[in-house]
Amino acid sequence: MKTSMIFLFLFLIPCFSFSQSEVPVEEWTGKTILLIGAHPDDDAYSLGTLGMLQANGNEVYIAILTTGNVGTQDPDLSMVDLANIRKKEEQAALAAMGIPVDHYTNFGYDDGLLEYENKKEVVAKLVRLIRQVRPDVLFAFDPGKGAQRWHKADHRSASYLAADAARAAMWPLLFQGQITMEGLEAHIIEEYLLFDSAEDDIDTWVDISAFTEKKITAMSQYVSQWSSGWYKYKGPDLSEEEAKEVRDRVSKRIRYRDGKAVEGFRYYKGLPDNIGR
Repeated sequence: MKTSMIFLFLFLIPCFSFSQSEVPVEEWTGKTILLIGAHPDDDAYSLGTLGMLQANGNEVYIAILTTGNVGTQDPDLSMVDLANIRKKEEQAALAAMGIPVDHYTNFGYDDGLLEYENKKEVVAKLVRLIRQVRPDVLFAFDPGKGAQRWHKADHRSASYLAADAARAAMWPLLFQGQITMEGLEAHIIEEYLLFDSAEDDIDTWVDISAFTEKKITAMSQYVSQWSSGWYKYKGPDLSEEEAKEVRDRVSKRIRYRDGKAVEGFRYYKGLPDNIGR
């Protein structure tokens, strides 16, 4: 019965896609949002939007594929040390945006090596999460519209893994054990906000003016990325001068259009098969 209902639903879905949300993102409410990223701090591409959505009565979930355990030149930091540091930083950043810590999942893969992991295994884990969370909207790296978008290695892999998992999650005969043995159901994600897009492909600018300071505070939690951690990690506690320097650096990453702080996305609505079209 479930299988026939899925296929009936697919038949009724229009084959065309939408390049603009009928309801502005700033007015979304009651939606479940899932972000799939490669590293702790990849949420920074959309932290203002995510914080706004959480505050507006949506449920925001974050799934990160790697622990970020390689991104330092400090010879005294081990991979375990850095993974623990990055985890605490990201949880602090999400807390600053009002996103619950129990809405955060890290899959634990090694930084820089995501493309060498077993793709079926990674997709299966993402499909399980999608079927558990049942998001209305997926935030992910933009794999590209019409042509492949160049990303550095883990971002490139994450973009395709997210798209492939969204497609697989909708078919009840893919990873069927999740349905027959775990009691999950196939799930179709209908809307996508894709970040780190080619500039010409960005069609949705979200006004985050009311959340700019929160975003700066959240991004400033990533001390290992913005301050001493790159060459010699000195711990999370910064002097007043160091903290100001981090905030200044982070503030310069905020984008503005017409005097408003914004975050840019490529919006897509439709079957995941057509994300790149």
